[in-house]
Amino acid sequence: MKILDRYILVTFLKTFVSVFIILMLIFVLQTIWLYISELAGKDLDVWIVLKFLWYVSPRLIPLVLPLTILVTSLMVFGSFAEKYEFAAMKSTGISLQRAMGSVIGFIVILAITAFFFANNVIPYSEYKWQNLRRNISQFQPSMVISEGQFSQIGDMFNIKVEEKSGDRDQFLKDVVIHKKNETRPNGNFTVIIADNGELASEEGSNTLSLILKQGNYYEDIQTNNATKQKGEPFAKSYFDEYAINIDLTELNNKDVDKENDLNNQNMYNISELRVEIDSLSDSYSKDIEAYTKNMYYRSGVEKLQENQIAESAQPPAISSILEIYNPTQQLQIVKLALNNAKGTLQTVDAKKVEFKSKTKRLNKTEIALHEKYALGFACIILFFVGAPLGAIIRKGGMGLPMVVAITLFLTYHFIGIFAKNSAEDGTMHPFIASWISTGIMFPLSIWLTYRATTDQGIFDFDSFMQRIKRLLGIKKKKKSE
Repeated sequence: MKILDRYILVTFLKTFVSVFIILMLIFVLQTIWLYISELAGKDLDVWIVLKFLWYVSPRLIPLVLPLTILVTSLMVFGSFAEKYEFAAMKSTGISLQRAMGSVIGFIVILAITAFFFANNVIPYSEYKWQNLRRNISQFQPSMVISEGQFSQIGDMFNIKVEEKSGDRDQFLKDVVIHKKNETRPNGNFTVIIADNGELASEEGSNTLSLILKQGNYYEDIQTNNATKQKGEPFAKSYFDEYAINIDLTELNNKDVDKENDLNNQNMYNISELRVEIDSLSDSYSKDIEAYTKNMYYRSGVEKLQENQIAESAQPPAISSILEIYNPTQQLQIVKLALNNAKGTLQTVDAKKVEFKSKTKRLNKTEIALHEKYALGFACIILFFVGAPLGAIIRKGGMGLPMVVAITLFLTYHFIGIFAKNSAEDGTMHPFIASWISTGIMFPLSIWLTYRATTDQGIFDFDSFMQRIKRLLGIKKKKKSE
């Protein structure tokens, strides 16, 4: 490697490492802010918090790495141009592409590494992170209880509260509890409603005391007598204060390293994603086919036999197909059509939601597959956006290059987000959604590289004005003629 190549590469690597560490710290701090509610107030060891951040860090790489390459290339090559180092290189016959040669080699190696990282490391870290999140969430019961929705504590209780307060979120307001019956665990036959509640337990105890105040207790009475059960007997009582003891032995024995049965598209590598896509596609196609056959059968067409047509009801000209049937059959057909229409509408509404969910899952899986390939190409293309742009604007440091880099990256990033959101509901194809932001940057990188190689600015205002004057001059001549 020549001295010039080594100098450019070392300068780029020093800046790259510094920018990567700074951006990684910023995104990690943002992650802490996003998930602070899951970590705070649970008496977690520092080691567990560090493990949480360690597992969540790899999923930040697809954001941090392209931004780092863009910022670094802008800063380094902008600094070279600002200090007239590129001018000195060109005076000795070294072109911009030749000067970028060693860095291009590094970027290509980095892109290949990013692909394998996205294919192997990120799925593993995603699985470990999701497991750790689930295990941490069960460390403190008050954190398991979410406001405005039912949360399960133990096997017997589903609790919903409208508001939590107190230094440990121990005070509850507007409490609704569904309690399962030990003899019949498949149904919620007991409902408890209270205005206020408090979570209380002694330190080290495996029993949680839930003290409810000013509420009502409802219980459906289950009998073996079918006649009495039709009357839906129930018992109702009012209480000023009612205590429920919940066994937390299983909850307190939660292990942060426990392996849960979790899976989503972010936990798969490429080979697993391909298998999952084929499986989801086949399942979706079979569901559509089965639903089509079911709807055809429900229409009742097969029930109409040719021998049901009355010979006397066949006039030469008819205004309605019902006229070829006798009145009794006409009434049956109309009733059958109405019932089928109502049933079909209900089924269509239910299946619409089901198929929409399956379509979204399939599209998200396809997006996850293409994103692994797109990451490596994005690293290369963003370098060819940043490096020539830095040479054109001729400004190094953390000022203007940082502003330009963040603007370009936000454009790239938000285009990708909007496209992926559109692809999830089927508005856009997953392949296009995964590649559109990179595809938009690709012609920009070619154009900027051409402008920087030919020593042209981003926009030649003088040339533009001359063309306008020429056009105006031609028009004036035509008018004078």
